[in-house]
Amino acid sequence: MTDNTPLAFSILTGFLGSGKTTLLNQLLQHEDMANAAVIINEFGEIGLDHLLVETADEDVVMEMSSGCLCCTMRGDLVDTVQGLLARRDSGEIKAFDRIVIETTGLADPAPVLHVVMNHPYLVHRLRLEGVWTTVDALNGDATLDKFAEAVKQAAVADRIILTKTDMLEGAQGADKLIARLKQLNPTATLLNAAEGEAVPQALFGCGLYNPETKSNDVAQWLRTEALSGHDHNHHHDVNRHDKHIKAFCISHDEAIKSNDFNLFIEVMLTTYGENLLRIKGIVKLAEQPDRPIVIHGVQHVFHPPAQLESWPDEDHRTRIVFITKDVNEEELSSLLNSFIGAIDRNDAIKAFEQENPLSLVAGTPIKYE
Repeated sequence: MTDNTPLAFSILTGFLGSGKTTLLNQLLQHEDMANAAVIINEFGEIGLDHLLVETADEDVVMEMSSGCLCCTMRGDLVDTVQGLLARRDSGEIKAFDRIVIETTGLADPAPVLHVVMNHPYLVHRLRLEGVWTTVDALNGDATLDKFAEAVKQAAVADRIILTKTDMLEGAQGADKLIARLKQLNPTATLLNAAEGEAVPQALFGCGLYNPETKSNDVAQWLRTEALSGHDHNHHHDVNRHDKHIKAFCISHDEAIKSNDFNLFIEVMLTTYGENLLRIKGIVKLAEQPDRPIVIHGVQHVFHPPAQLESWPDEDHRTRIVFITKDVNEEELSSLLNSFIGAIDRNDAIKAFEQENPLSLVAGTPIKYE
């Protein structure tokens, strides 16, 4: 019988030379990866031949010595993932319980997230667990200075894996880079690969769903405490790409009507679009204030919201964590406030559009059931 329970999927990204390949090889040999399926770009790039046990059909699905399945990303990602799921459902290959997708070093992870979050079939079969980004301790500062893609990879991460610290001279060699990464993305957990911290147990479990408790761990997922006292108006070299990145949390005590929240999302997405790098939040709706919804968006794409049976803790406020590029926190907070009973929502839209003449309220409302 087909098991349609949503499977965890994670994205492993990192700039060229950041140690992503080395990390993946180490993970593939770990027993905790035995029930995983890994999608990579080319087998030749990471030299997995010595781990090969058997090859399954023309699509090159391999079973590694650890038991993990590994296949190449051929053609469209959707086709690759759907093919894996179909063979899993039919019993043709082992019943893996998670998928890890490795991107190329120059890749923006957002399109991969969009595929899974927005595809009518995959959105019901998979649940995003996390984004893992490798950063090279030797060249990380220079890479972040030079390449906007590297900054974005770090900004959207749930786990940042610092590599090659064992090659540095002096115990404090990585302190400057670590401080920069924490400033860039304070909600991400930093792991040191050379010290053995980047193991499956530390990488898994960074999503909303906690498989151990079989419940939603909102506090661990949002990590709003990491933003307490966070200075996102810090001063640094204006030539750095990450000067444009800000992480902040907007909270509100009052509940908001579902339709008003839909309109807020529409106006926000239309106005800021791709500059909304990552959005996570728990929202108090006026219709059911005791059953909040959980939202998760990447740029202009939102995963269908989940409604919780109850609040996960004593904090019953709406809390939305944003990681953004060139977005004004006060402006965004004011926009949300205007939809929470302060003024008529049509007046709110008009007032916002007067300040942002390029914004248009358009698109299909998000459904909160």
